[in-house]
Amino acid sequence: MTFQEMPYERVDLAALCKVYEDLKARMEGAKTAEEAAALLDEHTRTYEPASTMMSLSSIRHTIDTEDPFYTAEEEFYAQEGPAFGEKVTDFYRAVLASPFLKELRKEFPPVFFKNIQMDAKTISPAVLGELEEENKLVMDYQKLQGSAQIEFQGKVCNLSQLAVYKEDPQREVRKGAYTAEGNFYREHKAEYDRIYDELVKKRTAIAKKLGFQNFVELGYLRMGRNCYDKKDVAVFREEVVREIVPIVCEMKKEQQKRLGLPDFKFYDDPVVCQGGNPAPQGTFEDTYRTGIEMYRKMSPLTKDFINKMDSMHLFDLIAKKGKMTGGYCSYLASYKAPFIFANFNGTSHDVEVFTHEGGHALAAFMASDKTRLRECAMPTLEGCEVHSMSMEFLCWPYLEGFYGDKADKARAIHLGGTLSFLPYGCQVDEFQHIVYENPDMTPEERNAQWAALDKKYRPWLDFESVPFYADGAAWQRQIHIYTDPFYYIDYCLAQSVALQIFRLMEEKGWQAAFDQYLAYTRQGGNDTFLGLLQKAGLENPMEKGSLKNVAWEAREYLTAHQKDLD
Repeated sequence: MTFQEMPYERVDLAALCKVYEDLKARMEGAKTAEEAAALLDEHTRTYEPASTMMSLSSIRHTIDTEDPFYTAEEEFYAQEGPAFGEKVTDFYRAVLASPFLKELRKEFPPVFFKNIQMDAKTISPAVLGELEEENKLVMDYQKLQGSAQIEFQGKVCNLSQLAVYKEDPQREVRKGAYTAEGNFYREHKAEYDRIYDELVKKRTAIAKKLGFQNFVELGYLRMGRNCYDKKDVAVFREEVVREIVPIVCEMKKEQQKRLGLPDFKFYDDPVVCQGGNPAPQGTFEDTYRTGIEMYRKMSPLTKDFINKMDSMHLFDLIAKKGKMTGGYCSYLASYKAPFIFANFNGTSHDVEVFTHEGGHALAAFMASDKTRLRECAMPTLEGCEVHSMSMEFLCWPYLEGFYGDKADKARAIHLGGTLSFLPYGCQVDEFQHIVYENPDMTPEERNAQWAALDKKYRPWLDFESVPFYADGAAWQRQIHIYTDPFYYIDYCLAQSVALQIFRLMEEKGWQAAFDQYLAYTRQGGNDTFLGLLQKAGLENPMEKGSLKNVAWEAREYLTAHQKDLD
């Protein structure tokens, strides 16, 4: 069955709430450890069909945010979902209160119990109304992002399509594209500000009702931070400032010289090479087919997963009107099938998103038949991002298929982009800590904080007088800030681990790196992030000094391959 043929039916959440009330009661009345364990198995069997339908609705809504049917479905889940989530959490509370908890801890991964203890702190009947309102605000943001229709050079582009022009070899075209984008955001400033202001205040109110001082602690619990806290993250951010920012500053000076520019503006930042960055050869279909063949050649395991995805049409890849921005991998549990969403626009982003989301999809495929508890199929999100960001490096031997004789250039650009991403990701994270610790800030005060963080994390950027960007409002482009607070640092932590995979690939070869990647990925979500790393022989990126070696190894590679960029 293809994705297009998969039937959809709205989940009867009211009925499902009653099912979970029954599961809870039976857990509370269980007479043996075996009976209690069987109820956890029943929970997984009950939840998976519902999650499949909700995933189908979400995917189809993001493919076309203007589709009234799936918009209505998402509005239904936004309204009714929190009450269902509370019933699931009530079941978790019954598990934790079970007299057979000691026996259950021996039968199921310890991380499951740690995670459901955290989950129990994130929801209560007292906040269900606010959770519904939070969900609706997130939908407002998604719809606003998907609505962009920007006239540029005789074409009407959405935000993803406009990105092509932001990498144009001609400086004035790049500046014009950023200006057009900035004008769109500035024209909708009141709506972007309203949505975020309400989200911050709503999340703060939820946190206080649940007994927290502010949303930061609740945000960490929602993200499943089960083995580190905000102090560890702060150490990591300062390591990035100390070890990575100076390297990137030097890289940007080299970039300016390479491009022959008298000065370096923020709209020059994306273009690394004179004449423009390499783009995938051929059509969107060519990029897709090259990606399919890449995974077929990589290993028997990757061949199996990509053949399933290809035969079931588990992709929606091309940017189009009404489509949500960004890219992601979802999972359809009833079909044991990952799904990849992207916005191909003819730039190197197409290759990056296919390799990145392919890592997520492979991990989901590997976990589909090996996990008893659905909660342990995947690790927390920073752990999942290791799957994807490491895969980007493991695809390096196959880049000739996408770029031809410009593959070496693409490799150097990807590695340089890995380093320059880390400061940006940390900037997003620190910004959110500031915002949620000071929830009464005005939009102008938030923009001033973002502008100050630009100087700390990305001092090479000059925003000139381009609208929106010069206002300090560029954070509004970052979907995660609205939809998934505190998510973004996960990419940075994972990127630091991916650089370890890159280092191993350089020192011991591709197979050794792939084997270590599989040693990490095969564990699924059966441990904490730091536990998974330790078992796979990988380093904790939040320890002081952890970034120094991988950063300089990457810098040495770029120095040795400087000619590839000329």
